[in-house]
Amino acid sequence: MKHVLFPLSAFVTAILIWQGYVLYYDIPVFILPSPMAVIKALILDFQGLLAAAFTTMVITLWALIAAVISGTMLALTFSLSRTFELTFYPFAVILQVTPIVAIAPLIIIWVGLDNVDTAQVIIAWLVAFFPVLANMSAGLKSVDKNLNDLFTLYKASKWQRFWLLLWPTSMPYLLASLKISGGLALVGSVVAEFVAGSGSSTGIAWRIIEAGNRLQIAKMFAGLVLLIIMGVIIFYGFSFLEKMALRRQKQ
Repeated sequence: MKHVLFPLSAFVTAILIWQGYVLYYDIPVFILPSPMAVIKALILDFQGLLAAAFTTMVITLWALIAAVISGTMLALTFSLSRTFELTFYPFAVILQVTPIVAIAPLIIIWVGLDNVDTAQVIIAWLVAFFPVLANMSAGLKSVDKNLNDLFTLYKASKWQRFWLLLWPTSMPYLLASLKISGGLALVGSVVAEFVAGSGSSTGIAWRIIEAGNRLQIAKMFAGLVLLIIMGVIIFYGFSFLEKMALRRQKQ
């Protein structure tokens, strides 16, 4: 219960301070709207913002699925071949440390403005990919040596070794990476929409840009609120999944 009450109390206090500050100093709405103005903007344009948020969420999930599949497969390949890992792991690191805002315009040009959604998925995938690869690689390397020798002693097949030893050992690492990669995929989707910056994009970030251009600051905050809610849902959704999966694994 404390996990809910403490952050909820802090949140309500912050909102009250925000509302009081805006009213006391009579801050113009185009500089800092009050929480009530943000709620009003959210209610007035709820359907449009919700549809835009849904578009961004779909792109985020596609990117996350691609990141999980590619990161897991590459980590498995690394575990099977040390030479392959030594050759290609540095390229994955380079991909991770390269600022996404620097290469996002190139990806959009290469994919084409007519396929902005595809470019957004690729950009979000680039951001979300590395945590899955790094955690999964760490999980595969943490296999107990004695158990590994036992599987060798009983001449287990590669599939048996993977399914009965490698996968259960690495699953906690993969589940932990999903909480990070989920948020990063959302960030990547938003960055991609900001970089695309055209009317062909229909996500929530584009709606925020559009509201900013029209000085509808309350609507900008409303879009930001939806983005925060999406991030929280992704994080706690994967936290719940991790808790259930690990509980089942222990049983």
